Amino acid sequence: MSSISRRRFVAAASAVGAAPFVMRPGRVLGANDRIRIAVAGINGRGSSHIGGWMKQKNVEVVCLIDPDRKVLERRAKQVAEKSGGKAPRAVTDIREALEDKNLDAISIAAPNHWHSLMTIWAAQAGKHVYVEKPMSHDIAEGRVVVEAQKKYGVVIQHGTQRRSSDKIAGLHEAIHAGKFGRLKIAYGYCCKPRGGIGHKSPSDPPDNLDWNLWRGPAKIDHYHSNYVHYNWHWFWNTGNGDLNNQGTHQLDVAQWAIDPDQTHPIRTCAIGGRFQWDDQGETPNTMFAMAEYPNGQYVFFNVRNVNYDGYERQVENEYYFEDGGRIIRDKYYPAGSDKPESLDTGKGKITPGGNWGSFIAAVRAGDPEMANGTAKEAHYSCVLGHVMNNSYRLGEQVPFNAAAGRFGDNKDAHEHFMKLHEIMKTGVGVKDGAHYIAGPMLHFDPAAERFTGEHADAANKLLKDENREGFVVPDPRKV
Repeated sequence: MSSISRRRFVAAASAVGAAPFVMRPGRVLGANDRIRIAVAGINGRGSSHIGGWMKQKNVEVVCLIDPDRKVLERRAKQVAEKSGGKAPRAVTDIREALEDKNLDAISIAAPNHWHSLMTIWAAQAGKHVYVEKPMSHDIAEGRVVVEAQKKYGVVIQHGTQRRSSDKIAGLHEAIHAGKFGRLKIAYGYCCKPRGGIGHKSPSDPPDNLDWNLWRGPAKIDHYHSNYVHYNWHWFWNTGNGDLNNQGTHQLDVAQWAIDPDQTHPIRTCAIGGRFQWDDQGETPNTMFAMAEYPNGQYVFFNVRNVNYDGYERQVENEYYFEDGGRIIRDKYYPAGSDKPESLDTGKGKITPGGNWGSFIAAVRAGDPEMANGTAKEAHYSCVLGHVMNNSYRLGEQVPFNAAAGRFGDNKDAHEHFMKLHEIMKTGVGVKDGAHYIAGPMLHFDPAAERFTGEHADAANKLLKDENREGFVVPDPRKV
């Protein structure tokens, strides 16, 4: 992008609070038309995006976008080798790619703090969007994405692959129909071993990295090498911890299981900590959280990343019903029984083709509702994680003991917290002199998408991150 073009872009964005893209999807696509797609953020998960699109019939990866020129050069060479020598365009700034009138879609695998703004800019440019989870880095910007999708009519699909599972869709259709009685608790786990990241001192960014573009909307003063290329997940300005990283998949499944007329929870509480690692990461490696919906249903969530001998990896979902029945690891346990029954609820309604193929089908049809994980569905599941994280972020130190996680009057939440506490105590070896961070019970208004009650002032400050000049997420009324 030329300096004049960039100056015009920033001036227009500052004037209206949004990027100067105001187009509808430009091309009407038939079933046999070639779809031209750009991938933004190509170092890690982006390589899977590239591979996924290249396996789709009549889909071409025509542009790669990344602020790291070494990564761009390496990936462009790989794509060229796999496509008969035809190299994709390689740019560091997504705004250059969006100026291409023949580009149909953007596939976003950049760090979390970029997800919403890239999606909004792409929608304004009339491009369809496949965006990695979580779709939003905070509550407010997720609403802007929803409004952008409605205004510009593009397909936006969330990168939560479980939405493309007809088996999970069938199970949830059965739950919603009351096959097992009324659902009481939808429970998600993100328990996978990780390690500490140490401490990295501020330094100059490497010459191959455009630090201004990597930061984008995130207000960060200094570069250090723990940001690039993966550990940004564990800092609040750029990531959301594992709750809204890997955990977004399981949060989304849990929220999907709640009655379909529910949007956001009305109250939430979280407790956890960053145990043993003694590093500069900010997000918890251990957390238990609960969220209550207006209809009385709950989502519980468990993050457990600290490794130990005998570690049980759990990246899964469970379901608990009011009559005492439960679904655990694809087995149904009737109330009062420890004898599992096979679980066969049939195939549910999804757009076929897996997460990649379903997006392409929706783009060809020009039908946003065909997306397996629409912008609105993504917003609901992301906000669920954000409100849990916000409780933790407002928490205070309490002694590491069984009394720490009371969760008001919710005996179920305390019981499940105690299972995590016992693992941390006997498995991980956390001592009684340690501390949890215990978050307050936050109250949330689903319609206004704002916190209310005792802790509202502090919690509402976390609704929207501050953005850097030139990378401002617009007001939803001006998108």
